[in-house]
Amino acid sequence: MRKFRLFPAASLALFLIATLAACTATKPVANPKLVVLGHAGSGFYTPISPFNFRPPSSWRGIRRALLRGADGVEVDLQMSRDSVVMLYHDQHLQDGSTGTGCVSERTAAEITQLRYKGGFPYDLIQKERPITFDTLLARLNRRPTFPFIHLDLHEDDQCLPPGRQHEQVPLLVRQIARTLARNHVPLDKVLFITMEGSTVRLARAAMPGVRIGLEIASDEFAFGLKVAKTEKVHTVVLDADRVTPEQSAQAHAAGLKVVVFGGRSPKDLRRVLRTQPDEIEVDNVKRLLIIQGRGQ
Repeated sequence: MRKFRLFPAASLALFLIATLAACTATKPVANPKLVVLGHAGSGFYTPISPFNFRPPSSWRGIRRALLRGADGVEVDLQMSRDSVVMLYHDQHLQDGSTGTGCVSERTAAEITQLRYKGGFPYDLIQKERPITFDTLLARLNRRPTFPFIHLDLHEDDQCLPPGRQHEQVPLLVRQIARTLARNHVPLDKVLFITMEGSTVRLARAAMPGVRIGLEIASDEFAFGLKVAKTEKVHTVVLDADRVTPEQSAQAHAAGLKVVVFGGRSPKDLRRVLRTQPDEIEVDNVKRLLIIQGRGQ
């Protein structure tokens, strides 16, 4: 009986299968339940990949992320001198606008008359002004479905003396709660984000039933996870530059949702997706949706 020499062919087949398996293991699996949010709207000023001239937490940045297909947006909140909740990212007005000082030192009317400032070439294109939280919610309420919205609380007022920089936080939390209620925002669409356990308790008292996320510094993950479990928050929020699959797995094992913020390049986004987050506040909505099979 003739013997066929199948060994080389079989070896080649096994090699190809192993190679395919290895590639598959490193490629993130699309998660149909992943909630995709624009980080500070459409992210931050970038010259390429993608070119973004929209200021962080500006209306056009938010609108662009939603038009791209994001499920929602993350925005940065601070309080003006006359206790109006404002959208603004930077600690000082001069860092991103034509103003000076802190948001807390200017009235809402003064702040909304400022212009964002990003430098050349961004200011050749963008003519944005800061807006109030009320304005944002009123505009989002015109949409057929209210999007998910993550509220990143800026708690350190750098224009107050040391030891007093958090003294306005209780009022800020109450004003956020009033603004949400005034605009009839469904609380199941809101994630309230803080880095302080004391603020978690303030938010829970002011907004019963709201989802609360604790942002954890990467070098303090073990301590932060302990605080999250003690305070019984809904979610932990981690930095895309430093999050690991092990951290995400520990949070999930504790019954917590995981939000990751950041990520722009395809390589970074694939790495973040391998940590299996539940929600991503991303700087490149279009690219992430393509990777997830939801965009073109």
